[in-house]
Amino acid sequence: MLPLTGYAERLSARPGETLRFHVANATGAPVVASVVRVRCADPNPEIGGVDTEPVAIAVTTLTEPAPQGVPNGSYGVLGSAGLLSGVSDCTFSIRIQPTLALARRQVVLSCLDEGGRGMELELTPALTLRASIGTAGGTAVIETGSPVSLHAWAQVTLTVDSTGGALHLSVIALGVPAATESVSIALTAPALLDAGSRRLSLASASDKAPVDTFNGRLEHPVLVSRALRGEPADLAATQAPIEGCLGAWDFSREMHTQRLVDTGPGQHHGELVNTPTRAVRGARWTGQEHCFRHAPNEYGAIHFHDDDLDDCRWPATHAITLPDGLASDAYALILKAGEVEENIPFFVVPPRGKAHAKIAVLVSTFTYTVYGNHARPEWMTDPRWREAHIAQTRAWHAYPYNPGEHRDYGLSTYNYHTDGSGIGLVSWRRPMLNLRVGYFTYPYPEIRGSGLRHYPADSHLLMWLAHQGHAVDLITDVELDREGAALLEPYHVVVTGSHPEYHTTQMLDALQSYRDTGGRLVYLGGNGFYWKIALDPSREGIVEIRRGEGGIRAWAAEPGEYYNQFDAQYGGLWRRNDRPPQKLVGVGFTAQGNFVGSHYRINPAARTDPRVSWIFDGVTADTVGGEGFSGHGAAGFELDRVDKRLGSPANAVVVAASEDHPPEAPWMLVPEEQLTHITTIPGQTHKQLIRADMTYFDCPGGGEVFSVGSITFCGSLPVNHFDNDISRILDNVLRRFSR
Repeated sequence: MLPLTGYAERLSARPGETLRFHVANATGAPVVASVVRVRCADPNPEIGGVDTEPVAIAVTTLTEPAPQGVPNGSYGVLGSAGLLSGVSDCTFSIRIQPTLALARRQVVLSCLDEGGRGMELELTPALTLRASIGTAGGTAVIETGSPVSLHAWAQVTLTVDSTGGALHLSVIALGVPAATESVSIALTAPALLDAGSRRLSLASASDKAPVDTFNGRLEHPVLVSRALRGEPADLAATQAPIEGCLGAWDFSREMHTQRLVDTGPGQHHGELVNTPTRAVRGARWTGQEHCFRHAPNEYGAIHFHDDDLDDCRWPATHAITLPDGLASDAYALILKAGEVEENIPFFVVPPRGKAHAKIAVLVSTFTYTVYGNHARPEWMTDPRWREAHIAQTRAWHAYPYNPGEHRDYGLSTYNYHTDGSGIGLVSWRRPMLNLRVGYFTYPYPEIRGSGLRHYPADSHLLMWLAHQGHAVDLITDVELDREGAALLEPYHVVVTGSHPEYHTTQMLDALQSYRDTGGRLVYLGGNGFYWKIALDPSREGIVEIRRGEGGIRAWAAEPGEYYNQFDAQYGGLWRRNDRPPQKLVGVGFTAQGNFVGSHYRINPAARTDPRVSWIFDGVTADTVGGEGFSGHGAAGFELDRVDKRLGSPANAVVVAASEDHPPEAPWMLVPEEQLTHITTIPGQTHKQLIRADMTYFDCPGGGEVFSVGSITFCGSLPVNHFDNDISRILDNVLRRFSR
């Protein structure tokens, strides 16, 4: 755990609003907090290093920060306390699919309290199932002799037969012939079940915290207040009402919520903690339907992980009230405790309905969150890479903590859960170490390259805008999703950062409406508008991604699991949802390589075409962008190109295209364009498709679009103290678009 860290309750706020911060302090020293305006988040000495200025905003200490743990692990709580009170006999049935063997136990269900009252069902390190029952005569324990199989479904039934003086545990491997095990033990008198007063917890040994959590899928638990003898073990499959039913929780219902619906007569509904994954295949999935809305009975499972985290749940320790008139910009809360320092960035957006500038910069806070705490594989697998990163961090006095080393705060959707399944649900209510002033992603032996991505990389754009004298407002993904086109309407031009990758339907609708009604859109990144995301409908800051069917991706969603639990819509690539990036900004993702860049070659015809010649006013060279703080060049890492087949407008003009990309990258064509190792969907060679197209087009409604098609473009803006051709090109575009 870090000695001092924290998070903001949200990533953006408006003047007049109060923003709270949640800070954990294990240093033993008092915490001093202040607010700064962030001029540059790049720690590279060549660019001048991190640059901030103090802001006179009072910070209120709500409570002294103390050491805090992180409640990793999802679980559920069923019904109210004492659900089994007065019950002597009972039967519990559930379908389970464990996905990870651990050296510790993994609890499936529990209401066992500290005094040994209640009952518990657990998966042992040997993958056998063990049940513990608290009776008036002591604790009875029963265990199967054979292990269950990982990634396979089993029906588990536990029967407490106090009247008959026996305890039964049955395991039926589903889909496997003759794979059944039943064990029984005698209960000694007095043998009445002592239920205790604790609530039933699912996938945790506690109903108040994640303890001994379970990894895997659980489906349709049923609890009956009598010992069922000779009746169907799979109570969830029973159609007729079950006599004595205390609860029958159907996980296929209300998947967009954290509610566990009890279909039994008692309506003992439950709730989930830490947002496990829903809308996943259950034991009854046939493969005939891939949308859970069409076959809900086949999607009655929940996937629990011992590293799920939707909120650190730390108390709010500090608060600031943003004064009226505070400039829209990037800010940070600075925390100091003894020799230790931490920063928590946030963004100030204009008051609702008011624009203070002609230019709006769209800050990609959803993309920042999706990448939050990305632990890069090189950190774990390449000691030289890790050592180079540590050495450069020290030399540059950069942000000292890396998600690869500090994995306690939940990883990104570019990482895996401990059981090997992909992470698809993330939240900003936790420290995100790569969303920090001074953080860099890639180490470089040369001092010129900064190796930045996301928030620190976007500061290259913000510092350039300030240097050029462009007045701007910052808006974020949150405001765009909520307020739509009305948020954009006052602005002459909307500018993206380096990597606006993740978007909701509402965001794309707003941008398209803005463009088609006369707005000017400047897309300054690569691999943008690529993945479709869903947001939790009732809780701010929780984002869902399903990585299905195509796309360059860190993991692949399982077949049948391409639909979002939050909005029940098909997820995955926007291209597969009939909204390729080319339809919005003229270019779309085509290729990815290592974090290296090249230059653009200007199309000679563009210099004489009156539609676009103004873009190159003051630019005499044939190639531009051969230097940069990101990848050493303006065209690199992830590239976008024009494709009229995918929706690039017929009047789109490629004013410049990249070339001579370093072969050592190596470069990979996006899978959705690839047919075989030598053929592609567009029909061109792989090499022909590896390029960034700098593109311009206008729209019938008067709108205009300028796109650069490269993630590393903004890194070239500060070269030579902002005196370079990439700077001149963007300045020409913004001055024309913002007239």
